[in-house]
Amino acid sequence: MNYAAVYKNIEQYPDSAVIKEILLGNTELFEILIRRYNPDLYRTGRGYGYNHQDTEDLMQEAFINSFQSLSKFEHRSSFKTWVIRIMLNQCYHKSQKLSYRNRPAIEISINKNSGSMFLTTNHSDPDKSVVNKELKNVIEGALKNLPEDYRMTFTLRELTGLNVADTAELLNITASNVKVRLNRAKMMLRKEIEKIYSPEDIYEFNLIYCDKIVDEVMKKILS
Repeated sequence: MNYAAVYKNIEQYPDSAVIKEILLGNTELFEILIRRYNPDLYRTGRGYGYNHQDTEDLMQEAFINSFQSLSKFEHRSSFKTWVIRIMLNQCYHKSQKLSYRNRPAIEISINKNSGSMFLTTNHSDPDKSVVNKELKNVIEGALKNLPEDYRMTFTLRELTGLNVADTAELLNITASNVKVRLNRAKMMLRKEIEKIYSPEDIYEFNLIYCDKIVDEVMKKILS
């Protein structure tokens, strides 16, 4: 069910306006926020190292938790900042329960999109688009093989749009260290992706998956 279908051009509504309406009782508008940040949460979960299904489960939990705590959101950072912070905390707690390799506790801040190593990519050129799972698996595999520090820095800067200052706050490192890690990560990946792929091609979150998350979360918060 498309709970927000009544609203045309929903991109014109800023997060603050949507949140205000939700808190006034228009719960169905939470769908706008889910659709708006589904791709960022998905890339965050995959960048953390989880598979597709685990990432979807974590996304649902993160969105439900954000809805339940929405009245506590103080707008000190963007909603994007806030919901990805929740997602990363979900990832961390799941990793502890499953006895994954030790990972540092994570906090995150996000504002505007960073400059991207992919800006020169001609994404409209069909010959340079990822059009099959085999190629996408190559890229995902390459990222997975990066050391975690570099993988998370690359994911947060290039795939979710963190700027340098926000990434530094998240990872508890200096801005200089962020730049160093990102440059090293790019060097590791450059030959495979720099002139071929766009951020949207990596860890693509297709509409069918987006609809699934929307339906599952909205059923729970409207029940």
